[in-house]
Amino acid sequence: MVTEQAAAPVRPRAELRTFHPGWFAAIMGTGIVAVAAFINPGNLPILQSPLRLLGVGLAWLTYAITVAVGVPYGLRWLRHPAAAWQDFRHPVVGALYGTLPGGILVLAVVTATVGPAVVPSGLVFRLVAGLALVGGALAFAVSVGSAYVLFVHPQVGAETVNGGWFIPLVVNIIVPLALMPLVPAVGPETGRLLLVASWAAWGAGFLMFLLVASLLYGRLIHHPLPAAPLAPSLWIGLGPIGVGGLALMRLAQVGAPHLGELGATVNGLAALGALALWGFGLWWLAISALLLARYVRNGGLPFGMGWWAFTFPLGAYTVDTLTLARTWQVPILEGLGAAFFVMLVGFWLLVAARILRGMLTGETWQR
Repeated sequence: MVTEQAAAPVRPRAELRTFHPGWFAAIMGTGIVAVAAFINPGNLPILQSPLRLLGVGLAWLTYAITVAVGVPYGLRWLRHPAAAWQDFRHPVVGALYGTLPGGILVLAVVTATVGPAVVPSGLVFRLVAGLALVGGALAFAVSVGSAYVLFVHPQVGAETVNGGWFIPLVVNIIVPLALMPLVPAVGPETGRLLLVASWAAWGAGFLMFLLVASLLYGRLIHHPLPAAPLAPSLWIGLGPIGVGGLALMRLAQVGAPHLGELGATVNGLAALGALALWGFGLWWLAISALLLARYVRNGGLPFGMGWWAFTFPLGAYTVDTLTLARTWQVPILEGLGAAFFVMLVGFWLLVAARILRGMLTGETWQR
């Protein structure tokens, strides 16, 4: 009896010590569904109000998830820093720390998109500015820190490369989407500074995407497919493609007044570049779906936090598709975007249901 009483208080600390570093992926996955719903996929007038309501509801849910996972996330670093650093230095688990700045930046995008419909514009500006500043600083720090760990880690082989590496190394690519809503509300000098920072962040993220994609492509050709728990990570490459195209168009649109006569030219080049990148995304989606089907046939996928990889990347590509459809005025792209949204909602419901069930059974807390 004494032993049981002494051991009882240890369990909460043990769970906090092993709290998964990828929990902020739930913020990214839920937030992007909110954004996609709010812009009315399919552009049908009859669905505009219900989808806007869905977007607002999911936005509030995203904030609730942020509080629910942010508190234990921070407490783990305070109470168990050795365990947190050990995870960060791991070549596979450490990549999931990229979801921290990713989640914060996505929350800024959600606030900028949905916020004006529910809260005063002044509050929206302050929230977006704070989230973008914190998320942008963390994105740069995590991308540098993750690369350093991979460079000096003694046991990183080619077979270790997986889609999760995109998260911390490419997360800077989301920064422009968080900063651009601020530009119209600030003075010209500050606006130019935000544009410079956003273009620099886009460059850092996109070039790292190309490097990691090359590594992953070579790894998939020269080594056996990753183990089943890593199968969802192959979808993550769709995220930088979608975000990269969106950010490119947004940078050109918002920056046009600061570019003078070059504004129209940059807008046109951005629309072309985003469309070309979208085509690459269509290839990535097809190959990811084929590989997923292969994994399912060969034994299925064990449940894990990595399942969130089915949500944000597809969501980013969905929003990118819808934006391109309205930029180029091509109805078939709007229809594709609506189909992708239906797929996205299906994935989100599946992952959310498994996460909730796992919380009751304890499966979610296993590492």
